[in-house]
Amino acid sequence: MCSFKIREIQPKDNQSVAKVIRKVLVEMGVPKVGTAYEDKSLDDMFANYDHDKMQYFVVEEGDKIIGGAGIGPLPKAPDTVCELQKMYFMPVARGRGIGAAMMNTCLHYAKTAGYKQCYLETMPYMDSARSLYSRTGFNPLEKPMGDTGHYNCTVWMIKDLD
Repeated sequence: MCSFKIREIQPKDNQSVAKVIRKVLVEMGVPKVGTAYEDKSLDDMFANYDHDKMQYFVVEEGDKIIGGAGIGPLPKAPDTVCELQKMYFMPVARGRGIGAAMMNTCLHYAKTAGYKQCYLETMPYMDSARSLYSRTGFNPLEKPMGDTGHYNCTVWMIKDLD
């Protein structure tokens, strides 16, 4: 039986989501500048994603948020390209198929929102994440697309949403 639920973010989730993202970034040794850690949007993710062609999803288990991921337009890129954004999971969520379920949720949303491609950025040492992205059909790029402001992220990938 599935003990977790993936759902759209609600205003009451803001503090928990920010805490999860920052905690995972620190755990992974991600620099606090030039990455999602310093994004002002972290403190009000509901409002940040409350726009057309944007959605953030959380993974809830019991009464706790244990991860999340979002889809939004890629800044300074064609409007047919979205970005998989802020996909992070607490250790309790890892290795249970939750990442794959979240990817399916996000990519389904991206297709229904009319996007043709999905872009992401990550770190070279995030092996489990890169493996999930590859299994899901993302392919490496030689240079970044758009302008995320995350200059410390040095792995770029894209997937066609057929």
